Order: sequence, then C-alpha cells, then structure tokens
Amino acid sequence: LQNVRIDPNSISFSMWKDIPIPFYLSVHFFEVVNPKEVLQGAKPVLNQRGPYVYRELRYKTNITFHDNDTVSFLEYRKLFFQPDMSNGSEEEYIVVPNILMMGAAVMMENLPNFVKLLLSGALAGLKQEAFMNRTVGEIMWGYEDPLIDTINMLVPGLIPFKGKFGLFIELNNSNSGLFTVNTGVKNISRVHMVDSWNGLKKVNYWRSSECNMINGTAGELWPPFMSPTSLEFYSPDACRSMTLVYEQSGKFKDVPIYRFVAPKTLFANGTDYPPNEGFCPCMQSGIQNVSTCRLNAPMFISHPHFYNADPALVNAVEGLHPSKDQHALFLDVHPMTGIPMNCSIKLQLNLYIKQVSGKIKPVVLPLLWFAESGSIEGSVLKQFYTNLVLIPSLLDYLQYIFLGLSVLLIISAAVTMVMSQ
Repeated sequence: LQNVRIDPNSISFSMWKDIPIPFYLSVHFFEVVNPKEVLQGAKPVLNQRGPYVYRELRYKTNITFHDNDTVSFLEYRKLFFQPDMSNGSEEEYIVVPNILMMGAAVMMENLPNFVKLLLSGALAGLKQEAFMNRTVGEIMWGYEDPLIDTINMLVPGLIPFKGKFGLFIELNNSNSGLFTVNTGVKNISRVHMVDSWNGLKKVNYWRSSECNMINGTAGELWPPFMSPTSLEFYSPDACRSMTLVYEQSGKFKDVPIYRFVAPKTLFANGTDYPPNEGFCPCMQSGIQNVSTCRLNAPMFISHPHFYNADPALVNAVEGLHPSKDQHALFLDVHPMTGIPMNCSIKLQLNLYIKQVSGKIKPVVLPLLWFAESGSIEGSVLKQFYTNLVLIPSLLDYLQYIFLGLSVLLIISAAVTMVMSQ
C-alpha cells in the first residue's frame, strides 16, 4: 500500500512523476481519393495513409501537495517524429477536406444573413476550395491560411485562435490541464482519483449533470485491489469521463492483468442508450458530438473506422474496414497495484460536412485516427515484477507456510500433553 500511494518515498512515485514507459502516438490519415466526384454528389472514397509515428515523452511539473490528501500537477507532452517506425514522411502530401472552410460553413449557420453573405463573398474571393492538398506536417502542426484573418475580422470570436491552424498544434509541448488528485496517504482506496480539473468539480460542456461529472482517475493509474468490473477516467481530449469494462484476465510478461475495453454504449446516441442523452444533439450511434468543447466546430469522435458504430456511417463512405483486432481500444492493468502494464487507446476524429460547393452530400467524414500505445518493459518491468509481484507472492506463500508450521506446533503440543497424561 505504501508503494502505490503518491508519496515521494514510495516506489511508484518516480514512475508517476516522470513516466518511464515508452509511449508512441501513431496517426493514420484518410485521404479523399475522389474529391472532384464528391463535389458532384458521389460517395467519398477513402485511402488510409500512415501510420506516422511519434515518440511521446510525458513529465509532470508544478507538483504541489495539499493538506487535504491531494496533489496538483501539470503533465506535459513532447512528440518526436520516428521515421524508422513510420510508413511515410511528414513531407508527404495528402488530399483532405478543407477543415477551416467546411467547419466555418456549418458554424455560421446561426449567424445573421448579412454576415453569411459577407463570409460567403470572402470565401469566394479567397478562392477557397472544399478539399486541400497539404503535407502531413502542415495538417498536424499547422499552416497559415488567409481565411483565419478574414474570419477573425468579419466575425470576431467565431474561431478563438490566430496565426496557424493544425489538428495537433496544441498537443505538442503542452499540458492537459491542472489535475488535482488524491494521494491515497490517508485513504488508499481514493489514490489517483480526480478531485478537480482546472479547479472544476464538473465541466459544463454537456446537457446533463451526469455527463458533466469528472469521474475516476486522470487515466494513468488506478487504486489498488481492483475488481473485475469497470474502471473510470477523465479525458480532457474527449472532454468527458469514460468508463471501460472488464473483458478478461490474463498475463503480460508473467504479470497478472485485467483487460478493460470500451463498451458498445460508450459513443451510443441517446436513443440507443438514454444516459448518453446529455451528450446530444446526437446523430447515429457510434459517434459523439464534441463541438461544444471544440470551438463549436462540427467535430465528432468515434472508434477508428467506425468500429462498433451504426453501419450507416461505414456505408456512407468507401474504404473503411472496422475490426476489433485493429481498432478496439484496451487497457491491461495489474489489479493488485492499479498500474497499467500495456495499453492502446484509439480514437478517430471526424468532420461533419454539408453542401458548401457543388452537390456535395452531408456526411460524417473521417479525417484521421490515432493510437496512443505503451507498455512497461526492460528494467522498469523487472523492478516492478520483483517489488510488486514476486516479493508479495513470496510473502503470501510464506504466511501459509508459517500458518502450517503453527498448526503442526499446536498439534505436536497437544499430542505431548495427552501423552504426558
């Protein structure tokens, strides 16, 4: 118990502070093969590109212990491109939707008509097209677009950023918000459980109190002595708490683990799963509208290739092949300590597009999917196995040996007493 609480004197503290596990971010893009035909109403044909792999370094700063058995921290991420592990370079060009243009077209639906006319004229004057040919690096880390300045001038606040636009521009060298979690020093059953995020006990993105709740841990470690039921964590990337369910027991390199996976209800709509009504407005099951926490852009998250989603989403495009082996997320946790041994968290980012030019049909179009994967290996695994698996197991066996010896001593003493009489 002393080894798994958040305490500078515990074995796991250094692992918690500067995560020694090699994490990798693998990004797969969906290239639109037939952009001209899509503008004429044809079904989008997609070709998966990648993966483009990045080594991910995580470390905590601003670690502050409080008197109420909690600790606050900021966790930063740095990403480094790994050419040898990637299927392609960041200089490769990919045809994808013009995210700014199509997103703005949906975002300005509720604006006054004269503003719509101004923006429509600006789009035409800038010769913005529905699809763009950009490099992987530009899509990931940002590119300059005159449309950004134009929108900021005509409708200040519609998009709360300036300069470059990139899907992962805020991920590199950034933190996921100020987490305050329980240390477990006074109550080990609460260790790693989130007390607040950015000072909030709940968020205000969603339409119900239940959906706005910040539940579980920060997604790194869990309390010890886990039961084979479920686990929860708050994900700033998804702007919500998530619950994974127990699937099976097993071993990872001789370490006992529980495997937790996403239930089919994770991204179900409110009709199929009423508790998710608070995440609506909803479309088909299998995608979640995250526009309220993503600058009001028409963005949706899902499992890769619309795995576990309504078949209508898969059939609306060509080129998707959902598979549990390739697209299901999982988390393998050592149940005695609550420490993850192996994980692969996979999510897909989708853009809802409407008719902005030509005869393009409304569709939820996959942009990319990514997997954040990591496992305990090498000297860290050896130390973990020795201190938190092998030694406790030996002590467990020893207590039974001592119990057996004590029983023998009692029997021997009883026999001696009987014989002496």
